This record gives sequence, structure tokens and C-alpha cells, in this order.
Amino acid sequence: MTGFPLPVGSMPTVGYGCWKLGKDKAADIVEKVITMGYRHIDSASDYGNEKEVGLGLKRVIDKGICSRADLFVTSKLWNTYHHPDNVLPACKRTLSDLGLEYLDLYLIHFPISLKFVPFETRYPPEWFHDPDAKDKKMEFEQVPVQDTWRAMEKLVDAGLVKNIGVSNWNCQGLRDLLSFARIKPSVLQIELHPYLQQPRLVNFAQSNGLVVTAFSPMGHGASYFNQNCSTLNEKIIQEIATEKGVQPGQTYRWGVQRGCAVIPKSENDDRIRQNLDVTGFELTDEEMKKIATIDRNMRFNDPGVFCPAAFNTECPIWD
Repeated sequence: MTGFPLPVGSMPTVGYGCWKLGKDKAADIVEKVITMGYRHIDSASDYGNEKEVGLGLKRVIDKGICSRADLFVTSKLWNTYHHPDNVLPACKRTLSDLGLEYLDLYLIHFPISLKFVPFETRYPPEWFHDPDAKDKKMEFEQVPVQDTWRAMEKLVDAGLVKNIGVSNWNCQGLRDLLSFARIKPSVLQIELHPYLQQPRLVNFAQSNGLVVTAFSPMGHGASYFNQNCSTLNEKIIQEIATEKGVQPGQTYRWGVQRGCAVIPKSENDDRIRQNLDVTGFELTDEEMKKIATIDRNMRFNDPGVFCPAAFNTECPIWD
């Protein structure tokens, strides 16, 4: 079986990212953004809010704002569930929390396999194996990527997932995956913004038929260490926005014109609307070249940085 290949255009170009969306407001915001016109919702078990996201989904479907078929819902397999025995239960838990019968896309969240933590012990388990231990740290489990991917393929075979893919992977990881995948990955989701443009990775993924999805498409106001990675105050971004008569945040049109999907996140009503409106203007070749000049190879979501500092464990994935 070849699975459900992701047809061109079936995943809306602009989605809403649910990372760091508080449980107390997630249902209301998901209902709001879908009512405003979003149809692509990006979630993950590790975000800890899938029940609330699911409640928002249920509200809009029950109210007739849209049908389930109108929505494209993504979730992600967390690091502690890479062993093939744990992939199906993890997916079913996500489906139960979201109140769905299937996912449009299921991604391996990181190329990091951690020791299993039972649901009844802690869910989501996050990064520490035992957060109450005196010398708490991450504990790795040696699970070949091929074993995890075979279990992901079985989710497609079972009709629980329409498409599978990966997040936070590099070119070598993709080469390895493509060498044995029976069902090819449909999507690569990565941090991608004017400060981290990654042209070689984007080109490699796209040349191999993957859709690239950019999270934090204009950077992020605060990283794990409160380092401001937002590009919105960059002079070039400000000038282009003024020239186009749009807000600086809308210049993530830059990512769309590179052929990428984007999943911005805001809780401000005006910015939520603005983020969805990237079709009313186009950046010129000269403007695209100007944005290319501010690439700093600046990554704010890097386990090689935050794992040693926050979790007492070396865990590089980009080096």
C-alpha cells in the first residue's frame, strides 16, 4: 500500500500553530481562528493542550462553521514514543484527546528517541525521564528510525493517519529515511524565518517531493532563554511592509513564495486576521533578495542548546 500521498494544495498554506497556547484559552482561540477562516491546525502531544484544541474543533464542527473534511489537522509523535510498540498507542491517545477519527498529518516531532514513560505516569512526559530524581536528566532509548517509521506507516495502513512526515530533521536524516521508506514522508516541518533561511535544506526537501512547513515564520519574540529572535523590527522588513501597505508580520509572504506552508501563532485578533491574509500582495524578486541578506543562521529552538542548559543532557541534532 502506498498510503495517502499529500496532493498539492490539500494542506492549506497558512495554518495556526498551537505551541505555547495555554489550556485556559486554547479551545476559545481554536474556535476563533477557524471561525475567522483558518482550516489548518498544527498541534502536538507535547504541547499539553490537545484536549482543549479538540474542544475547539468540536465546537466549530457542531456549529456548522465547517466540517471535519474541511480541516487539516496535524499532530506529532513525542520522543518517548519512538519504539514501535508505542507509536500506535500514542497516536490513539492524540486522536482521543482531539476527538478525531483520523489525522491529516502525523509527524515525528524530533529525531530524538527517549526512554518510554507510561501515560499513567505522566502525560505529556516532556524531556526529563524522572523530573523528581535528584540528578534529573533525559534518558535516551536506542530505537532505529526505521523501526519508528515502519510503525508510522502502519498508522496510514490502518486509516488513522492520512500523511506522515518529520519535524526538526536535517538533510542526512531525510536521506536515510528516503532510502527505506515504503510510504514516503509528505512533510518536513522546521524552524524557518528570515534569520534562519536554510536554503539547502529547503531545496533538498522540496526536490524530493516533501512539502516544507515553517514554524515561527517571522522568528519568535522569546526563545527558551529569552533571546529575542523576532525579525519584525528589522529595517528591511519594516521598509517592505510599508511599501506593500501591510503589517511587518505579513511579510512572511516571503516563506510562502519559497513554496513553503507557514504556521504563525498569535493570540491578538488583529494579528490573527493579518496572518491569514498573505494573498493580496506579492514580494518582488528584489525584495526577496533583500530579505535573503538578513539570514543569520540564528536558531531559537535548538536541543543542542537548550537540552544541556535546561535538562542536563547533551542532545545536538544540527551539528
